[in-house]
Amino acid sequence: MIEIAATAIQTIEEHARDAFPEECCGFLLGHGGERKRISEALRAKNVATEDRARRYVIDPLELLHADDEARTRGLDLVGVYHSHPNHPAVPSEFDRSRASPWYLYVILSIVDREPQELAAWRFDESTKRFEPEEIVRLSTIPGPRKPTKTDR
Repeated sequence: MIEIAATAIQTIEEHARDAFPEECCGFLLGHGGERKRISEALRAKNVATEDRARRYVIDPLELLHADDEARTRGLDLVGVYHSHPNHPAVPSEFDRSRASPWYLYVILSIVDREPQELAAWRFDESTKRFEPEEIVRLSTIPGPRKPTKTDR
């Protein structure tokens, strides 16, 4: 199960509308571990050089910057999101060929600039297949806990 803040979902939907008919992509920040919580979505640039309506590529340097930003803010880079314009929110063979087991993948199906289905997937390295994750939409997700004097 993955918990996603409504504001993160709104960011993904707005990005998909702006990028349509091309795929958009971005980062999912929050808390990893067994109970994944996404508090924020950050836009990334789709640097695919061809077929951007069916492909996304994230610059590795942009990925490193997003990871650094997350850590600075006491968060984790939990995963990546992207859109599927006029297609279902199901991973493609292209998605599978580039997947990593340590990230969560959120896909938004958008049809004629209207967001449809939002789905979350985890890549299983042993089977080389995506497994669905249940999404729970939250109105808010608490931020990272700030250290107190008793923590020192």
